[in-house]
Amino acid sequence: MRRAIYPGSFDPVTNGHLDIIERGCKLFDEIIIAILVNPEKQALFTIEERCEILREVIDEIDGRSCHLIVESFEGLLVKYAVERDADAIVRGIRAISDYEYELQMALMNRRQEPRIETVFMMSAEAYSYVSSRLVKEVLQLGGTIEGLVPASVEARMRKKYGGYWRPS
Repeated sequence: MRRAIYPGSFDPVTNGHLDIIERGCKLFDEIIIAILVNPEKQALFTIEERCEILREVIDEIDGRSCHLIVESFEGLLVKYAVERDADAIVRGIRAISDYEYELQMALMNRRQEPRIETVFMMSAEAYSYVSSRLVKEVLQLGGTIEGLVPASVEARMRKKYGGYWRPS
Protein backbone atom coordinates (compact mmCIF):
# COMPACT_ATOMS: atom_id res chain seq x y z
CA MET A 1 0.00 0.00 0.00
CA ARG A 2 1.29 3.45 -0.92
CA ARG A 3 0.63 5.94 1.90
CA ALA A 4 1.16 9.68 1.69
CA ILE A 5 0.96 12.51 4.18
CA TYR A 6 -0.64 15.77 3.03
CA PRO A 7 0.30 18.28 5.74
CA GLY A 8 -0.98 21.79 6.29
CA SER A 9 -2.82 24.16 8.57
CA PHE A 10 -6.09 23.85 6.59
CA ASP A 11 -7.39 26.99 8.31
CA PRO A 12 -9.73 26.87 6.49
CA VAL A 13 -9.62 24.02 3.97
CA THR A 14 -10.02 25.44 0.46
CA ASN A 15 -11.15 23.96 -2.83
CA GLY A 16 -7.48 24.06 -3.81
CA HIS A 17 -6.65 21.70 -0.94
CA LEU A 18 -9.50 19.40 -1.97
CA ASP A 19 -8.28 19.39 -5.57
CA ILE A 20 -4.83 18.21 -4.41
CA ILE A 21 -6.44 15.51 -2.23
CA GLU A 22 -8.66 14.30 -5.07
CA ARG A 23 -5.79 14.15 -7.56
CA GLY A 24 -3.49 12.61 -4.93
CA CYS A 25 -5.93 9.72 -4.70
CA LYS A 26 -4.88 8.77 -8.24
CA LEU A 27 -1.33 8.26 -6.98
CA PHE A 28 -1.73 6.82 -3.48
CA ASP A 29 -3.82 4.14 -1.82
CA GLU A 30 -4.10 6.15 1.38
CA ILE A 31 -3.62 9.83 2.19
CA ILE A 32 -3.34 11.09 5.72
CA ILE A 33 -4.45 14.71 5.81
CA ALA A 34 -2.27 15.94 8.66
CA ILE A 35 -3.13 19.20 10.39
CA LEU A 36 -0.10 20.83 11.94
CA VAL A 37 -0.57 21.94 15.53
CA ASN A 38 1.19 25.31 15.67
CA PRO A 39 0.60 27.11 18.98
CA GLU A 40 2.48 30.15 17.62
CA LYS A 41 -0.26 30.88 15.05
CA GLN A 42 -3.65 32.31 15.92
CA ALA A 43 -6.06 30.16 13.95
CA LEU A 44 -9.59 30.87 12.80
CA PHE A 45 -10.69 27.33 13.68
CA THR A 46 -9.42 25.09 16.48
CA ILE A 47 -7.60 21.86 15.63
CA GLU A 48 -10.73 19.92 16.57
CA GLU A 49 -12.92 22.09 14.32
CA ARG A 50 -10.50 21.71 11.41
CA CYS A 51 -10.47 17.92 11.82
CA GLU A 52 -14.28 17.88 11.89
CA ILE A 53 -14.56 20.19 8.86
CA LEU A 54 -12.07 18.13 6.85
CA ARG A 55 -13.85 14.88 7.67
CA GLU A 56 -17.13 16.43 6.51
CA VAL A 57 -15.81 17.80 3.22
CA ILE A 58 -13.77 14.74 2.21
CA ASP A 59 -16.96 12.69 2.51
CA GLU A 60 -18.25 14.86 -0.33
CA ILE A 61 -15.37 13.97 -2.71
CA ASP A 62 -16.91 11.85 -5.44
CA GLY A 63 -15.24 8.83 -6.96
CA ARG A 64 -12.18 8.80 -4.79
CA SER A 65 -10.10 5.70 -5.17
CA CYS A 66 -8.10 5.89 -1.95
CA HIS A 67 -8.62 5.84 1.77
CA LEU A 68 -8.53 9.28 3.46
CA ILE A 69 -7.65 9.85 7.11
CA VAL A 70 -7.67 13.16 9.00
CA GLU A 71 -5.27 13.59 11.91
CA SER A 72 -3.31 16.31 13.66
CA PHE A 73 0.37 16.24 14.52
CA GLU A 74 3.02 18.26 16.33
CA GLY A 75 6.70 18.56 15.68
CA LEU A 76 8.83 17.58 12.74
CA LEU A 77 6.82 16.49 9.71
CA VAL A 78 9.32 13.90 8.53
CA LYS A 79 9.33 12.23 11.97
CA TYR A 80 5.54 12.07 11.85
CA ALA A 81 5.74 10.57 8.34
CA VAL A 82 8.11 7.87 9.61
CA GLU A 83 5.82 7.13 12.59
CA ARG A 84 2.88 6.73 10.19
CA ASP A 85 4.94 4.56 7.82
CA ALA A 86 4.36 6.94 4.91
CA ASP A 87 6.09 6.63 1.56
CA ALA A 88 5.66 10.24 0.55
CA ILE A 89 4.77 13.76 1.56
CA VAL A 90 2.42 15.57 -0.82
CA ARG A 91 2.79 19.32 -1.24
CA GLY A 92 0.72 21.63 -3.41
CA ILE A 93 2.57 24.24 -5.44
CA ARG A 94 0.78 27.40 -6.58
CA ALA A 95 3.66 29.58 -7.76
CA ILE A 96 7.43 29.76 -8.08
CA SER A 97 7.62 31.32 -4.62
CA ASP A 98 5.95 28.19 -3.18
CA TYR A 99 8.40 25.99 -5.05
CA GLU A 100 11.49 27.68 -3.62
CA TYR A 101 10.29 27.22 -0.04
CA GLU A 102 8.97 23.70 -0.62
CA LEU A 103 12.20 22.61 -2.33
CA GLN A 104 14.21 23.66 0.73
CA MET A 105 11.83 21.74 2.99
CA ALA A 106 11.89 18.66 0.74
CA LEU A 107 15.69 18.59 0.68
CA MET A 108 15.88 18.96 4.45
CA ASN A 109 13.31 16.18 4.86
CA ARG A 110 15.32 13.97 2.50
CA ARG A 111 18.42 14.61 4.58
CA GLN A 112 16.52 13.61 7.73
CA GLU A 113 14.84 10.56 6.19
CA PRO A 114 16.00 9.56 2.67
CA ARG A 115 13.31 6.90 2.16
CA ILE A 116 10.44 9.42 2.26
CA GLU A 117 9.82 11.14 -1.07
CA THR A 118 8.22 14.53 -1.54
CA VAL A 119 5.68 14.77 -4.33
CA PHE A 120 4.92 18.26 -5.64
CA MET A 121 1.51 18.69 -7.22
CA MET A 122 0.75 21.81 -9.20
CA SER A 123 -2.46 23.59 -8.27
CA ALA A 124 -5.26 23.50 -10.75
CA GLU A 125 -5.31 26.79 -12.63
CA ALA A 126 -8.64 27.73 -11.03
CA TYR A 127 -7.02 27.63 -7.57
CA SER A 128 -3.50 28.82 -8.33
CA TYR A 129 -4.02 32.06 -6.38
CA VAL A 130 -6.14 30.67 -3.53
CA SER A 131 -4.72 30.39 -0.02
CA SER A 132 -6.36 30.02 3.37
CA ARG A 133 -4.91 33.39 4.38
CA LEU A 134 -6.35 35.11 1.32
CA VAL A 135 -9.78 33.50 1.77
CA LYS A 136 -9.94 34.77 5.36
CA GLU A 137 -8.79 38.23 4.31
CA VAL A 138 -11.36 38.51 1.50
CA LEU A 139 -14.18 37.43 3.83
CA GLN A 140 -12.90 39.81 6.51
CA LEU A 141 -13.15 42.69 4.04
CA GLY A 142 -16.67 41.74 2.95
CA GLY A 143 -15.80 40.05 -0.36
CA THR A 144 -17.18 36.84 -1.79
CA ILE A 145 -15.41 33.52 -1.29
CA GLU A 146 -17.98 31.46 -3.16
CA GLY A 147 -16.26 28.73 -5.16
CA LEU A 148 -13.01 29.09 -3.20
CA VAL A 149 -14.09 26.95 -0.24
CA PRO A 150 -16.85 24.37 0.12
CA ALA A 151 -20.22 25.96 0.94
CA SER A 152 -20.23 24.29 4.37
CA VAL A 153 -16.85 25.89 5.17
CA GLU A 154 -18.07 29.33 4.12
CA ALA A 155 -21.15 28.88 6.30
CA ARG A 156 -18.98 27.94 9.29
CA MET A 157 -16.74 30.95 8.70
CA ARG A 158 -19.72 33.31 8.55
CA LYS A 159 -21.33 31.74 11.62
CA LYS A 160 -18.13 32.01 13.61
CA TYR A 161 -17.96 35.73 12.93
CA GLY A 162 -21.64 36.59 12.86
CA GLY A 163 -21.83 37.19 9.12
CA TYR A 164 -18.59 38.77 8.00
CA TRP A 165 -15.29 38.45 9.76
CA ARG A 166 -14.34 42.01 10.63
CA PRO A 167 -11.05 43.12 12.14
CA SER A 168 -11.19 44.24 15.76
